[in-house]
Amino acid sequence: MSGQIALPLDWSAGGSNDGPLIIGRSNADAVRYLRHVATWPVRTAVLVGPRGSGRSLIGRLFARDTGGRVIDGPDSVSEEEIFHAWNAAADSGAPLLVIADTPPIAWTIALPDLRSRLAAVPVLTIGEPDDCLARDLIEALFAQRGMALAPGVASYIVPRMERSYAMIHRVVAALDAASLEQGRRVGVRLTRETLLSQGLIDPDLLERQDADTCR
Repeated sequence: MSGQIALPLDWSAGGSNDGPLIIGRSNADAVRYLRHVATWPVRTAVLVGPRGSGRSLIGRLFARDTGGRVIDGPDSVSEEEIFHAWNAAADSGAPLLVIADTPPIAWTIALPDLRSRLAAVPVLTIGEPDDCLARDLIEALFAQRGMALAPGVASYIVPRMERSYAMIHRVVAALDAASLEQGRRVGVRLTRETLLSQGLIDPDLLERQDADTCR
């Protein structure tokens, strides 16, 4: 069974430099909540997730489709601005989304009124990618770079690498550079040579045989 979940609205690219938003088990709950603003108990939500997880793209699509405001990083603005943005969202009904590395409970907040407001805000979490999302993201990142990827390469990589967004971006960048330098298509052989030499895959798993269960 595929790890991807069909959701009713098409949150495709919001800008010329964006790829499609890929939905998997790790981000589906957060995306579903953001697509149903009318049900929010308060007009503000916080989206927490690893960098490279597509959280900023989600924010851009959220702003485009809802007309709400997005603060991408609580450290990018003052506490007073977040406080006024929270109040403006409550007064106008236009939602506010704050994107952060950690939930508000971990923030150092000097303003008592802001601290109390954020304590009531739903926190949406993007987890690290599952196998299917990791595979689809690798393929999407190569497509975004305009690079040809031999069939089965992404499925070969995923079970042999650390499962994180940061590692996915490192792997894609390494293979992109190797392909350009050597003038070779990204196939399993180039992938194995490059990622093994850079310590990006587990050598103990090189001969692992895995069935692709995503589709």
